[in-house]
Amino acid sequence: MEKMNVRLIIASMVLSLVLGFSSAVDFRWRKAADRFTRAASSVVFPVHGNVYPLGYYNVTINIGQPPRPYYLDLDTGSDLTWLQCDAPCVHCLEAPHPLYQPSNDLIPCNDPLCKALHFNGNHRCETPEQCDYEVEYADGGSSLGVLVRDVFSLNYTKGLRLTPRLALGCGYDQIPGASGHHPLDGVLGLGRGKVSILSQLHSQGYVKNVVGHCLSSLGGGILFFGNDLYDSSRVSWTPMARENSKHYSPAMGGELLFGGRTTGLKNLLTVFDSGSSYTYFNSKAYQAVTYLLKRELSGKPLKEARDDHTLPLCWQGRRPFMSIEEVKKYFKPLALSFKTGWRSKTLFEIPPEAYLIISMKGNVCLGILNGTEIGLQNLNLIGDISMQDQMIIYDNEKQSIGWIPADCDEIASLKAAQAQVYEY
Repeated sequence: MEKMNVRLIIASMVLSLVLGFSSAVDFRWRKAADRFTRAASSVVFPVHGNVYPLGYYNVTINIGQPPRPYYLDLDTGSDLTWLQCDAPCVHCLEAPHPLYQPSNDLIPCNDPLCKALHFNGNHRCETPEQCDYEVEYADGGSSLGVLVRDVFSLNYTKGLRLTPRLALGCGYDQIPGASGHHPLDGVLGLGRGKVSILSQLHSQGYVKNVVGHCLSSLGGGILFFGNDLYDSSRVSWTPMARENSKHYSPAMGGELLFGGRTTGLKNLLTVFDSGSSYTYFNSKAYQAVTYLLKRELSGKPLKEARDDHTLPLCWQGRRPFMSIEEVKKYFKPLALSFKTGWRSKTLFEIPPEAYLIISMKGNVCLGILNGTEIGLQNLNLIGDISMQDQMIIYDNEKQSIGWIPADCDEIASLKAAQAQVYEY
């Protein structure tokens, strides 16, 4: 069934490539395309990175006039897109590119986007001519700065270039988080709020209010805005929570399964968060999973590797492991079951390869961590490791989250080939 889904996705991508080429010329001269036509196309970005050893996925976006490239950490768990900025910079971290030189287009304090950014009621206009911001992340990292507008250089899948002016943060004071700093220029906020890049593009009529990603376990993948890269009828969908509008969270709490059987843990508040490399369970769920894994591994040729501090829990074999394929037979799959109706449910499967990594020492480590210990309280985060090799879709139009197994590496290769055709 999974292979059939992958073939269908790949076939649709190839068809899109063929049909898109025939219409590329038409799209290039139709500069005055109406809002409906523009919203019927998608914007696709190649994704770079991996869960381990890099610990992040990023995209390259060209911003400014003239456009300059910046590496941005893709984060569905936050709204604001920001760049390390020479305003001048009070505290900036190591970055792969020179600091962003801000435009003179400051966003004033009374702008609707500024008000949306301060949705918690702490909106005070101490400096009316500018919108100050501070964002904090779960790992303790933060960015402080002001909002500006600048030009983003983007491309539709059908060849047309667009250059919208969008709001972003000029971050002049950054603090790295406990999860460790990686050399990026900033963060691409993809959350549900009005200030997110997706929401801004949608409000200007460029794309449908849909964002998705396909992260390959081999590294890389794609990020996309719009809804024409998948067959909705083949996607497993669950409604979004309306009361938790800040995050991409299923409306109904999930039930945790181990080896196809219930663990007895239900109503788990779950968030899909591409800004987190690993998956985090609350303390009760984490302890249940580790207990069940240790019980399952009893008598197996694995023992805890206490000298490997790659992650909190690692196991070693008789000899170093080279890949998950060698060791996944000892581990049972996990899953989260979400109610989609009175009697219907949809299953988000987490096979061993979606919760394990092989460390540099050749040990197998658990990529599920205790979220309560880092201040997530009762929240459960589905991180990149558990979303690999699936197309994950956040449909804000239909207020639904969806997923479908996919060969993300092959899809990324096809999209790269398609982009080269249009450039030519």
